[in-house]
Amino acid sequence: MDQSVSGGPTNTSSHQPYAARGARCLGEGEVIMRTAVLLLLMGIVDLSISQRYSQFQWLSHLRGRRRHAGWQAADVDCPLECDCPSAYPTAMYCHSRHLQHVPYVPSHIKYVYLQRNQITGIQDGVFDNATSLIWVVLFHNQLNSDKIGKNVFSKLKNLDRLLLDHNELTRVPPNLPKGIADLRLGHNKISKILSNSFEGMANLTTLHLQANDLEDVGGLFKGLKSLTMLDMRKNKLSKIPDNLPGRLQQLYLEFNNIESVPADFLKMYPKLQFVRLAHNKLTDKGLPSRVFNISTLVELDLSFNKLERIPVISRNLENLYLQANKIKEFSLGSFCSTADMTNFSKLKMLRLDANQISAKDIPAEAAYCLRQVAFIDV
Repeated sequence: MDQSVSGGPTNTSSHQPYAARGARCLGEGEVIMRTAVLLLLMGIVDLSISQRYSQFQWLSHLRGRRRHAGWQAADVDCPLECDCPSAYPTAMYCHSRHLQHVPYVPSHIKYVYLQRNQITGIQDGVFDNATSLIWVVLFHNQLNSDKIGKNVFSKLKNLDRLLLDHNELTRVPPNLPKGIADLRLGHNKISKILSNSFEGMANLTTLHLQANDLEDVGGLFKGLKSLTMLDMRKNKLSKIPDNLPGRLQQLYLEFNNIESVPADFLKMYPKLQFVRLAHNKLTDKGLPSRVFNISTLVELDLSFNKLERIPVISRNLENLYLQANKIKEFSLGSFCSTADMTNFSKLKMLRLDANQISAKDIPAEAAYCLRQVAFIDV
């Protein structure tokens, strides 16, 4: 008789696979749950670590896990939003990354490039881990003076170059390191500079302040004993700054409102070689007699002013720009007191175009006096 009909003992062997499968499913479920808990705990640990850093800096922590994968040690400490090429182990390149903050800077970095981003502020302590920094490049950002900490740069004792041009600064950042040699603050909105802003900067050789809103700086630069180049183009100056450093070689003052040059100006600064005063409001009345007759001067730019006469210059001057004035005559005595074979000018470039004279106004004797001139534009 068929046991399935008679109600006899049923063969349960056919049900055993289902029971075993159920036991395995329970085991797998327990493993999955344990794994999920473990991953959650790992996530909590990582999140707790991330709280020590900023929005992106915590990513740098993850790079530490790459050691077992054979990554170079130089790459491990580099923020993921930047590049630290092994060919330049002390440089960190973070430019043009749309960054809104300064990322974590490892302690071995000496050169950090952060230009062309969207950084608006820098909090105190950002660079405290990287006190060996030599260059900090931050031009073309959106830095606001109210969002820069008072001691952001104060611990960078080795800082040599600080580039902050093309930002939204209204003040010179306070407590700058005294050892800076190259400071660039051009193309900002600075209207006033505190008297102690550059105090003690004995190594400062280059200072860029062009394209700001400065009207008067007083004797601000007097103590800058090493300064050789001062750029103050495109400000609102009504006079040449007072008490300039004695070692100054290059002075750029174009696009201001300067009307005169002090008597004996160049005698006070005997090392000046390049003076640019184009696009001001200079007149003959504002130029004392022979004020530019100084032997050290190499280049003089007086273009785009209101001069009616060629000023007397030194025979050692090599480049003279007088275009776009109101000059009515070519006075050979401005270049040579006498015209002979031994008394001649070293002038190589002379621009007189856009004035009220022409080539026919240049006397024949000019061939002796201006024998080294390669180009005269009238």
